[in-house]
Amino acid sequence: MRLSLRFVLPLLLVLAGIAYAVGPLVDRLTLSWFVQDLDSRASLVANTLQEPLLEQLTAKKKTKTIEFFNRITRDERLFAIGYCAAPTGKALATRSLPEEIHCDELRRWEGPRNHLLPSDQGPLHVTVKPMVSEAAPNGRLVLVQDMSFVTRRSEETKRYVFYLFMGLAGVVSLITVVVAQLSWRGWIAGMRALLRGEGLLRHPGASAAPTLPGFKPIARDLQRLIRDLESDAHARDESQITWTPEALRAILRGELSGEDVLVVSNREPYIHERRGDRIDVQRPASGVVTALEPIMRACSGTWIAHGSGSADRDVVDKHDRVAVPPEKPAYRIRRVWLTPEEEAGYYYGFANEGLWPLCHIAHVRPTFRSADWAHYVAVNRKFAEAVADEAKTKDPIVLVQDYHFALLPNMIREILPNATVITFWHIPWPNPESFAICPWRDQVLEGMLGSSILGFHTQFHCNNFVDTVDRFLEARVDRAAFTVSFGGKLTAVRRYPISIAWPPNEESVQTSVADCRSNIRKLNDLPLEHKLGIGVDRLDYTKGILERFSAIERLLELKPEWVGRFSFVQIAAPTRSGIEEYEHHQAQVRAMATRINGRFARRGPPPIVLKVEHHEQRQVYEYFRAADLCFVSSLHDGMNLVAKEFVAARDDDRGVLILSQFTGAARELPEALIVNPYDADECAAALHLALKMPGDEQRDRMRLMRGLVAEYNVFRWAGRMLLDAAAMRRRSRLVEKTGRTTA
Repeated sequence: MRLSLRFVLPLLLVLAGIAYAVGPLVDRLTLSWFVQDLDSRASLVANTLQEPLLEQLTAKKKTKTIEFFNRITRDERLFAIGYCAAPTGKALATRSLPEEIHCDELRRWEGPRNHLLPSDQGPLHVTVKPMVSEAAPNGRLVLVQDMSFVTRRSEETKRYVFYLFMGLAGVVSLITVVVAQLSWRGWIAGMRALLRGEGLLRHPGASAAPTLPGFKPIARDLQRLIRDLESDAHARDESQITWTPEALRAILRGELSGEDVLVVSNREPYIHERRGDRIDVQRPASGVVTALEPIMRACSGTWIAHGSGSADRDVVDKHDRVAVPPEKPAYRIRRVWLTPEEEAGYYYGFANEGLWPLCHIAHVRPTFRSADWAHYVAVNRKFAEAVADEAKTKDPIVLVQDYHFALLPNMIREILPNATVITFWHIPWPNPESFAICPWRDQVLEGMLGSSILGFHTQFHCNNFVDTVDRFLEARVDRAAFTVSFGGKLTAVRRYPISIAWPPNEESVQTSVADCRSNIRKLNDLPLEHKLGIGVDRLDYTKGILERFSAIERLLELKPEWVGRFSFVQIAAPTRSGIEEYEHHQAQVRAMATRINGRFARRGPPPIVLKVEHHEQRQVYEYFRAADLCFVSSLHDGMNLVAKEFVAARDDDRGVLILSQFTGAARELPEALIVNPYDADECAAALHLALKMPGDEQRDRMRLMRGLVAEYNVFRWAGRMLLDAAAMRRRSRLVEKTGRTTA
């Protein structure tokens, strides 16, 4: 004990001396910081006052100007304001302006150095800013700010620093005394064992080590504390995680014990096509692929999809698998083969002539045939068997994608009852009255309710689905928790707005914006300064391409100055050419582009450049970076990732996004110009506004949108679903263990 006191008392004295010596340094630093802040504040006030002050001075309203100054100096830190129109005149100022400040001596206060003026109230900070007008070319604005608060803050800071050092001395002293006492009683050996991990917190499989009986209660308490901290961390994950591929992998390792993830979609992320003697690899133009492909790279799972490429069979192994991406394999595709009859009935028939128009309010009548339904059921069953083949455990995580597989969740549940099935519906969900058209509505709903979690883009679609279940099935709907209990299984209905990978692929943005502008205009025979718009869609009637062309035609009618100065490039990837409605739509698009070009192309480049062909992501991003605006005019859409891709491509903070109000993206990107695509006049006005928008406004809008896309990226979309799945699995295991349901 005497040894401890001999050490503690000098330590207290030394730390007290350090705290006392630090005082002057704190004064200097505090003063320097606050002077810098006051300089910045003075510049902000001067910029804010300039326009209204000059207006009043021009009107020669001195009384109102002084009243204006008095209102501003009600701020407790703004001591006085004055204005000198000329060096020889008298200042127009508040009564509180110090007598030492005269118009003919203002030069002594100007310059980059800080100027402090002593007064009875405490130090004052004086700033002189030029405020020039035609009537007063030598005008100066004088701002005097009260710095008495600095003295108070400095005293408080010194007091806090002193208390900090004294508290530190007390803590160090206490630790010293405790260590001495433990050493005196022979507990130092136990501490060494604790530091080595012997007898405490041993994980299963660790080598046995001697356990000190006295430390068993401590070990139990520490283990309980760690579990509680981990539980708290889980609750904070969504708001605190920086969503990256590494974060997703960490979730799989930590939350889901490293289990592999299976994705099921109709469209595959890579298609192998035969071109003469060579095999080309294509990435299809699909929002599903755009969203999920980065996730699979992060998770290294298996993607189960329909093998539709002409060379797909040539590159798979004996188990119908192929590693992708070709340049750097990170996961694998398991291809499922369909007969022409199955593809026609399941894909072109029930899915795209039935469910697609049923869910999209685009005024195309849905068609339902019993033969198509039979193929739809058979193909869903074939994919369920593929999931069972690829599952490495009895409880895999299965991400089922879109309306092609409405029956699949329940089929997976029949084969793998412990699987966690997350179904995401990428297209809108209609209201109950519209969905009632489907002859097999009950079977579709029952199939989807085999999901553990069922996700939609917007809360509106979640509400529609729950209303539909409540209308047609004998199910227990909990609208507070947004869950549906059906057949003894609970399905959570959640909103998961889909997004894109962030940051964008380096290859996609490696060409500078200036080079992209030059290259794209040269490629399309357009002048270098020619204004350019871009649209990127599949040739689908829900994308509003005809309405978009009508808006461009209306723009050129109302604002003829854009004829020959503005062209719109429409990239339209062919899709579902086996469906008559799509063939008719493609013919309409081509005919309308030809008619508009014939009407306006006599005075320069054509107003519409139509490209009905597939473009790789790198090419699309080059168009995005070259364009002055992007027009997304969907008549009804779940999200529309083209809008977010355009935002991601614009790292120059330029470009204007025109966005249909009927997209999910419109709820997330209000800084875009939101339009009704059916209103040609409104869309034409938005096009004109976009073409004339100043660079500063473009930058402000684009920065806000880029910030949202960066934060709410595709990894967050997937991570939220996986975190919810992990929580559901923990809850399920607790129920199995205790035999009681959780509240």
